[in-house]
Amino acid sequence: MSLDRVRGPRPPGTDRGRVLLLLALAAAVTVFTATVPLLRDWFDLRVYYGTVNSWVHGGGHVYDYRVPGTPYGFTYPPFAAVLMLPMALVGPGTATVTALLLNLAALAAAARLWAGPGWRRYGWYGAGLAACALALFEPLRDTFSFGQVNLLLLALVLTDARLLASGRPRWAGAGIGLAAAVKLTPALFIGLLLVTRRWRAAAVATGVAAAATALAALAAPEVSRFYWTRALWDTTRVGRLDYVSNQSLQGVLARLGVESRAVWAVLVLLVLCCWARRAGRAGAVGDWRAAFALTGLTACLVSPVTWVHHLVWLLPSFAVLIRAGRPRVAGALYAVLCTSVVWLWFDDASGVDGFLGSNTYTWITLGLLVWLPVGHVPAGHPSAGHLPVGRRATSRSTSATAVPPSAAAPAISTASSQPGKASSAAVTEAAGVAANGVPATGAGADALVPDAEVTGVPVTGVPVTCAGALRAGDGPVGTGVGTVAAGAGTDCASGPGCDSGPDCASGPGRGPGQGRGRVRSASSEPTGSTRPAAANPQSSSSRASS
Repeated sequence: MSLDRVRGPRPPGTDRGRVLLLLALAAAVTVFTATVPLLRDWFDLRVYYGTVNSWVHGGGHVYDYRVPGTPYGFTYPPFAAVLMLPMALVGPGTATVTALLLNLAALAAAARLWAGPGWRRYGWYGAGLAACALALFEPLRDTFSFGQVNLLLLALVLTDARLLASGRPRWAGAGIGLAAAVKLTPALFIGLLLVTRRWRAAAVATGVAAAATALAALAAPEVSRFYWTRALWDTTRVGRLDYVSNQSLQGVLARLGVESRAVWAVLVLLVLCCWARRAGRAGAVGDWRAAFALTGLTACLVSPVTWVHHLVWLLPSFAVLIRAGRPRVAGALYAVLCTSVVWLWFDDASGVDGFLGSNTYTWITLGLLVWLPVGHVPAGHPSAGHLPVGRRATSRSTSATAVPPSAAAPAISTASSQPGKASSAAVTEAAGVAANGVPATGAGADALVPDAEVTGVPVTGVPVTCAGALRAGDGPVGTGVGTVAAGAGTDCASGPGCDSGPDCASGPGRGPGQGRGRVRSASSEPTGSTRPAAANPQSSSSRASS
């Protein structure tokens, strides 16, 4: 058997081949989504549209409206109804097209925010493959066909994640506050800001949520009073808790016939403790991607009702897995979430098989909460500089190691002994490392080069002054792991304002193994592509808009 057969088919090497492959995948995805899953007929959008029109044109109460022929109506806070008021000015067709376009824009924004600038390396081919994979994801399919708002809320929350991760926290929290005012579940992200001691961002989020809620109370005082005193506490408004689409802890207990609120409260407390510990650790090392992913997982578990379309909050977790070098695990779990497997137990969830199968998505969410890798911070990431000295990369995934006075010093000294070259002491000082291996002080001295995200060589925890200053094994005089490579050379030491980074790449030296101080951006991986199995349909009238 040839090696090619062992490795599987090769991807197309020409643009024509890539186009043909994308067209074939797009056709297969279109056939699958149009025939296998039952489309939801914009059920939740009809709830929104009918509620607003009844309120504005019919003089009805927001929480009195029911979709004709069903017991289901509006369940969101009053601020959400206020935001949806423009729907009263258009017809149902226009509202449907607008909702579709908003969801597409929110999905693109969320993907862009999560992928970072590294998405450009994949080009149109990578974007096409990612689009086909996303189209198969059951929570996304349901979000679009129900006309739900989950993607809009996800984009708002990820905006704050990007602000915190990029070291621009001034307005961080505003997106979380708006999302929490529209639906209560994203309010857990305010808890994340508190757990990670981002007091300013937590205050901003709380203030924005409170201001939005107060605005709704001023615009519709009776509606607000009814929601906060009655509608919020009426669990029958959202649908049956034992319905198979409810993939929360409460749904698992309901399908088991356990009605004790105490049991549910204990399970929720255990999950929250696990989340606080792991998310706090992620925030401590600047891994905001993992921190936000863990919070999305926890919100799905502790919410009394988590319909399948709410599981779009799991998408960031798959990106974290891929970034941590576990694409096979991400692909396998993602494939399960494309299959609609839980609907096999739509009629009967009894027995061991029913317990395991009907709660499949809940088990995946729990597993991700416990085992999601934490501590992968992009190279040269601004958030690394915000960590206190002595607490760099403390998770299991990365480890901070002091740089000992190794054989690197003679190598650098030899390379620097030429006329016009900086001394080894200057190179060492420019890298933020003193002669005894202790990180030097000054601007940029707290930056980290974690894992193998820049050079492919593990140089985790080496303090540097500017991105690209350390290059393990670069050229014939590379000094190995955790040392100052001669490739950093004099360019990084001699450029003015080296602490800011760009001058490190502009020096004139280009000899063998030296003068290479160019900056490499951290890699970013797209969500893995999978092929789902056939799905069982879901009845739109069996659950409420939530």
